[in-house]
Amino acid sequence: MADTEHSTGLSLPRGTRVGLLGGSFDPAHAGHAHVTREALKRFGLDRVVWLVSPGNPLKAHGPAPLAERMAAARAVVDDPRVTISDAEARLGTRYTAETLFHLRARHPGVRFVWLMGADNLRQLHRWDNWHGIMAQVPVGVLARPGGRMSAQTSKAARVYAHARLRQEAAHLLPLMEAPAWCFLNVPMVDLSSSAIRAGGGWKR
Repeated sequence: MADTEHSTGLSLPRGTRVGLLGGSFDPAHAGHAHVTREALKRFGLDRVVWLVSPGNPLKAHGPAPLAERMAAARAVVDDPRVTISDAEARLGTRYTAETLFHLRARHPGVRFVWLMGADNLRQLHRWDNWHGIMAQVPVGVLARPGGRMSAQTSKAARVYAHARLRQEAAHLLPLMEAPAWCFLNVPMVDLSSSAIRAGGGWKR
């Protein structure tokens, strides 16, 4: 096993177009699988990696144990192009900008795209070093129920309006130099991890 693969647990050949979907996945659900399929198709990605985080700095209460969340995620998506990863725990990173820095350093030549739902674009300006995220990799944003318009008028969307790629050219996003981002209006699945937890469908 190469040193880079050992440090991240990922085997990513040069030139591969890889979407990164980060989150606590507490729990993973069909909505995550849906946006992943849309991202693979619409952004022309070869693979998508679910980065199951040790914890979310923006949330006051910790998630379920990492191993349980990863096992649940594997049960939700069955696609050889999707990898469930604990790379953040392996790297010891806590913030997205930091994770991206280390992934890019350990996997040179890989064309990473950071994937997020519209709800995360709406609050991106609250993330640690959010300009650093935009400066490192292209960002693919997928519509989420209730967040379509507010996301597109958010602070991050306004600041980086000049770097927005037309939806019709979404397949070019992995080839773009950062900053670059694209908002996709896709069919939506009205599911959320918080709603599943509130309904008793996931015990921590």
